[in-house]
This record gives sequence, C-alpha cells and structure tokens, in this order.
Amino acid sequence: MAGFFFSISINFEVEKKPMKNFVTFLLLLSIHALAFCERDKFILLSPDKKTEVTIDLKGKIFLTVTHGGIELIQPSPLTMSLDQGRNPGFSPVLKKKETRQVTATIVAVVPEKRKFVPDHFNELILYFKGDYGIKVRAYNDGVAYRFFTSFTDNITVVNEELAISLSEKDSVWFGREKSFLSHSEREYKLMAVTAIDDTMMCCLPAVVAKPNGWKVAISESDLLDYPGMYLHGGPVKATLSAKFPPYPLNESPVGDRTLKVTKTADYIAVTKGTREFPWRVFGIAEQDGQLVNNDIVFRLGSPLKLTDISWIRPGKVSWDWWNANNIHGVSFQSGINTETYKYYIDFASKYGLEYVILDEGWSAPSDLFRINPEMNMEELFTYAEQKKVGIILWVLFNALDQRMGEALDQFQRWGAKGIKVDFMQRDDQQMVNFYEKVAVECARRKLLVDFHGSFKPTGLNRTYPNVLTREGVRGLEHSKWSENITPKHDVTLPFTRMFAGAMDYTPGAMCNAAKDSFMPRFNQPMSQGTRCHQLAMYVVYESPLQMLCDSPSNYMKEPEIMQFLSGVPSTWDETLVLDGKIGDYITVVRYKGDDIYIGSMTNWTPRDVAVELSFLKAGEYEALIYSDGTNANRYGSDYKMKKAIVDASKKLNIHLAPGGGWVARLRKVTRE
Repeated sequence: MAGFFFSISINFEVEKKPMKNFVTFLLLLSIHALAFCERDKFILLSPDKKTEVTIDLKGKIFLTVTHGGIELIQPSPLTMSLDQGRNPGFSPVLKKKETRQVTATIVAVVPEKRKFVPDHFNELILYFKGDYGIKVRAYNDGVAYRFFTSFTDNITVVNEELAISLSEKDSVWFGREKSFLSHSEREYKLMAVTAIDDTMMCCLPAVVAKPNGWKVAISESDLLDYPGMYLHGGPVKATLSAKFPPYPLNESPVGDRTLKVTKTADYIAVTKGTREFPWRVFGIAEQDGQLVNNDIVFRLGSPLKLTDISWIRPGKVSWDWWNANNIHGVSFQSGINTETYKYYIDFASKYGLEYVILDEGWSAPSDLFRINPEMNMEELFTYAEQKKVGIILWVLFNALDQRMGEALDQFQRWGAKGIKVDFMQRDDQQMVNFYEKVAVECARRKLLVDFHGSFKPTGLNRTYPNVLTREGVRGLEHSKWSENITPKHDVTLPFTRMFAGAMDYTPGAMCNAAKDSFMPRFNQPMSQGTRCHQLAMYVVYESPLQMLCDSPSNYMKEPEIMQFLSGVPSTWDETLVLDGKIGDYITVVRYKGDDIYIGSMTNWTPRDVAVELSFLKAGEYEALIYSDGTNANRYGSDYKMKKAIVDASKKLNIHLAPGGGWVARLRKVTRE
C-alpha cells in the first residue's frame, strides 16, 4: 500500500511510515477514511462505506463500482479523444491527488422530492500529466465521475469513451431509440444485457437490474455546452457503451416544426479548453423504491445562477390541447378563440389553479407575431390578470430561436408567466446550448419554462429553477393515437425516466377505460386504467408544473374529483416510498406543509396493499380517500370517496382494481 488518504475537515496525505506504526495509525483513523490507494489504483468509499469505487490507471483509466461487496460495474474504460493528439484517459500519468468530504444541504428553490436536499459525498480528484483530470464522487445512493481539462485554447472533442462492463446475468430497462432525431418518448422494456447488440441504442436513463434485485440507474448531469449521452450494445458482450450525437453542420426543415440534421462533423463538440464535462451518473438502489427517492441528478447540477427567485411560482395548469378544446354547455363555439380561453381562465380561477396554457394555434406556429385573428391577446391577458390566473404560451423552438429577444419581450409586455417550448427533438451540442439560452433569456424576463419534444432532465433546474418541468417521456398524449400508454407503462416510469427528474406526463383524464374497452381517440381521448389510477399520478409523478389535461367542462361535472385536484400540490417538502416494483406497482407518501398525501398505482394486475401509518406523528388525522369503485374493473371511471379518522397505529387496507389506483390526503385534526 503506497498511501492512505482521509478527511475530517481538511484533506491531506499520510507520509510513508514503518509498517507497525502505520498499521496502528490506520486503525485509529479508519473511521474517517475517504479513499486509499495501491500502485496505480485508488479506492473511494461512500460515506456509509457500503459503496466502493475503484479507479485503476493501467493503460487507461478504468472504473469499477462495488456495493455491499458485490460488483455492480466491472472494470470499465473512461477516456476522451481530442484534437491535436490529446487523449485524456490514455496512458495516464498521475501528477496529484486530492480528496474531500462534503456534508451539505441544498435548499431546493422548486422542490420536487424534498425541500432540503442532503448533499453528502466523498470525492477523489486525480490530476494527470497533459492538463486534464477526473473527479469521482461516492454517495450513499450512487456514484458519479466527470473529466475536466485545463487547456488554454479551445478544443474539439472527437469522442468520449465509456464502456460499462456488466455481468452477463444482468438485464436492462432499455428505452430503445431509432436515431438521434427523437422526442425521447420511449417505452422501457426489460432486456437481457446479452441481447442488446451494437445496432441497439437507448436514451437515458437506463436501469440495470442485477440478479439479486439491486438496480443501477445510468444517466448524466450538468449537461452544458456538450451533446447528450446515449448507450448502445456491443461489440463486447454484456457491455453498454456511450454514444453521442455528432456536431451538426447542416440542417434542413421538415414541415414547420422539425430541423433535421443533414450533415454532421466527425467530432461531437467544440468547446472551451478549460472546463468540466458532464457528470456520468450511476444511481444505486437495493430496493426499487429507492430509485424513486433518488435525487442525485439534481444534486450534481451546477449551483443556482439566478439572484432573484422570488417570482418563480410552480403550480397546476389547465391544458387545452389533449382535450381538443372540447368544452360544452356554453353559448359560443368552442375552439382556439378568446371566449374559449376565458372559459379556461374562469375554470382555473374557480379552483385555484395557477395557470392555463395556450397551446398550438394562438399564433401561426412558424411566426409568433402572426396572431390568430380569433384571439385578442391583450383582452385575454387583461382578463387573466383580473382573475389572478397566469398564461403560459406554447412556441415552436425554431420560431422562438429566430426572434427570441423580440418574442420574449412581447410575451413579457403582454404579462405572460412562461413558455412551453416544443419540438427540439435533439440533444447535439447546438441544441443543448439552446436549452440554456432559453433558460437564461426567460429568467431575465421572469418567465417560466416547460420544455416539450425534449431530452431528459440533467440538473438544469437546479441552476435555472425557472425551468420547472420537461417532457422527454411517453406521456398521456399518446393515448390519443396509440394503445401503448398502459398501466404497466405508468408504473414503470417512476423508477426509470423519473430518476432523471420532473416529467410532464400530463395526467388527469376523466374518461377512463378498462383493458378491453380502451380505444385511441384524438378529439375525445380516454385513458387506460381507472379514475383513481389517474388521480394517484398527482402524488406519484413529479412535475412542479402539473397539468390537468381534460376539459374544464368534464372536471366541473366532478366536484368530488376537483376537491382533490384543486388542492393537491405540485411540489413537495419530503418524499417517502413505501413500496414498489418496476412495472408492477408503487406506493408513495409525500409531505407538503401540514398535509400528507399517499398515492398507489398498479399495472393490469389487481392487488391488495396494506399501508402501515406508523410514519405519522402523534395525533389524529382526517383522511380524504379516493379508491377504485366496486365495478372499476369493468367501468374505469368508477370510484369511491370517503373520509376517515386515522392515526399512527392504523393500517389502511387498499384494493387496487386492474389498472387501478388509490390516493388520500391526510390532514391533522385539531381539537378545541
């Protein structure tokens, strides 16, 4: 053993000692150990010492991850190929090493899982000859690494190598992609890692399932000025290798909303020579539910860059597009017109919803200054302000990009509260930079952002918390034209896509279908599964800008449903996952102020769930409970609402119908 490194409040390296004295010293200080090294090998431990990260410098930089004595990731090479023959990670020659221990708390401006985010990790920093290095972090719930460089000139990144070596017994929840032109709206299918060949590529996150039931979620964070990462199989068996969209040289429009890359460079990025590159993230879970509670991607995002955050207001949104503006019982023709949106505003105002969205049609999609003649924007914004309801405007990304300053200035003058940017469909370096540009320019004008047609979250919401949510998920809109939004899919997403961050799935369907009665309908859509399956999504799914996708006319016929939907929060103070299994079921507890919400969902398999309430503090609570109706297995919209008094000694026995759900709000009873 060449040396021993540890940290209490400072970092330093122990000098070589005679073996007897050294062993005594090591035993005395082992409780504080962060990392130790052998020749060309460094081992970093997580704070709880259950996870061990090994960095081996033999020929290349290799990473190995072990948890609880079991190897999760076998030795995997980490390298970069730059211009001028510079190749970080190849034949590494160590110059210096540092360790540090961080015990901190991040206060989330917009809390998704929790308001106070513990940020506890041990870090190893290795500096190499050739003006580069690598940072490695070990958390109790995951591992991350990133390259950094210190060149004085700009650099061209030809490629970045990460070949994740897995066991041949592993399986992967794999969101398969056909190309880099994608909305990242994939079904996650469980595949043997040995069946994933070099023609198969997936977007992130991907979740590795180990034979013992443990999971490793793979994603990235702090993606800035660099292309997004994908994974593909082979050519080495049981290996998932990184793949990046090349730098675009030419683009051609396809219709009015897609810019397709028609010519690419033989490199992936041109960037500053002195910088840190994105974190490569591996979330570790012994139980599936720990994936849902893991916010490592958020923690690894760059710190907050905004000084004024007082105006950032999450909330719920009445959304027009999914229900095709099918309002009824009114004296005017519904559609994309001023009167229809006044109706949406009235609905939002009545039930305390913070926003309405004006989706496609308020302007010509390709020209944000050519307003639909049926829309009186000044009148509408004045009306919304009087009703204390904010308006969010849908825009095509390319139309916005062409006249961004002018358009955002106009939106600000009108009094808009945010924008929904759509159809990017790429995450090459140019497009990734567009996301940050939108975040910055919107923040300057106090505008919120919802990215649609987007890639997965990568911690940008920590840096720019006006970015409230994004799509990058196969959500409920697909039910308008396909049968693939099944309850199984719904209970797969919390463990897979949601690991990366908030997802704008757009729940809230009021027409709910049993398995044998669903049909895709574009103008009067329905959902698969029960009414309570939809309600539970407001507790299970994280999105600080949470949609109510159905028609206000349908909601207003359901006062009991609106009793729940009008009050359910879109951000949370704390999260507790009681139980769950990817693709099968999930039960989650969320806290907001003095209120506690519980949501449970299942796939097409009916099941009985027992919820022990021992997590409650002392006292009695009034529970407002929504459960599947007796005939929900045949008529999906059947539900029951009741109230009950409960305390920590009670157990709630829940029956979930096929495709079912259950949700409750608990509020402490105060006695005079």
